[in-house]
Amino acid sequence: MKKNKVAQHKIEQRLFSVLILLTVASFFGSLLLGSSNINPQELIATMMGEGKPTVSLILYEIRLPRAILGMMIGITLGIGGAALQGFLRNPLAEPGLIGVSAAASLGAVITIYTGLSGLFALALPLGGIAGALLAVFLIQLLAGRNSSTLRLILAGVAVSSFAAALTSLTLNLAPNPFMALEIMFWLMGSIANRSFEHVYLSVPFMLIGWSLLLMQAKALDALTLGEEAAQSLGFNLNRISTLIILGIALSVGAATAVSGAIGFIGLVVPHLLRRWVGHKPSTLLLASGLGGACLTLIADIAVRVLSTGTELKLGVLTALIGAPFFLMLIMKTQKDLP
Repeated sequence: MKKNKVAQHKIEQRLFSVLILLTVASFFGSLLLGSSNINPQELIATMMGEGKPTVSLILYEIRLPRAILGMMIGITLGIGGAALQGFLRNPLAEPGLIGVSAAASLGAVITIYTGLSGLFALALPLGGIAGALLAVFLIQLLAGRNSSTLRLILAGVAVSSFAAALTSLTLNLAPNPFMALEIMFWLMGSIANRSFEHVYLSVPFMLIGWSLLLMQAKALDALTLGEEAAQSLGFNLNRISTLIILGIALSVGAATAVSGAIGFIGLVVPHLLRRWVGHKPSTLLLASGLGGACLTLIADIAVRVLSTGTELKLGVLTALIGAPFFLMLIMKTQKDLP
């Protein structure tokens, strides 16, 4: 038993070392690669204040906020997916399941439809965050205080479906094709053309959300033994449920508010890393955060490098990767059933 624990600890150390290195490499790759490539010497010179004005403009006004948001959004989706899968004890769960992403998208779409997004730049992310918080209130109202996981899922599905229907209605009622096109482009998901204003607005909400989710690490470990066992160990399931939903709402809602819908990161990453952490939810939270950052940054580099003319949307690429993986996961789950 002791040897197994030592061996597992070494595996986890190597995993985190690899993930940290990949995250750092992906972050700097995001700064260097794009329609106008920057070589490492130019990057270092610019960071020391000795670079060309054009390189400095590209780096600080375009690439750096985009890289920071890509990393933070990836961490958010990874941690959110791992937390929800641990709480529901379902490998097919992901942050969009409880309706937060759809409600955040609706809030942002309403700001575009009403013209608020044209009045000041931060109206769109503020609308998205407001939509996510409203989703939490509705889920708690529908699920009730002493809600089971099934009731929670059903409440989330109801909120998600209603938010998606209202988003479609907004598109249907768009007064002109240009507004409808703007809404559609935003819904596809992207972190292009984002500024430090978006970083300053969204990152505090993400950090608070991460804190709430990471605080539930021990509770998620206890839940692997079952709800009754977790309660006997002194964990309040209603409180855990509320904090996890609120944590996902704040972090994923803020991420969706500035990037649009970026799917499947929260589903794919925890599933890929789970066996490397011994199926331990508390360790999987941090590992999925780093893995989510890597995958999001690499995908964002890919949309810049692969695009010719019109840039491919990040949400489209993650869906193209994630949807086949999701189907494979469903088939694998069916084979494992007796």
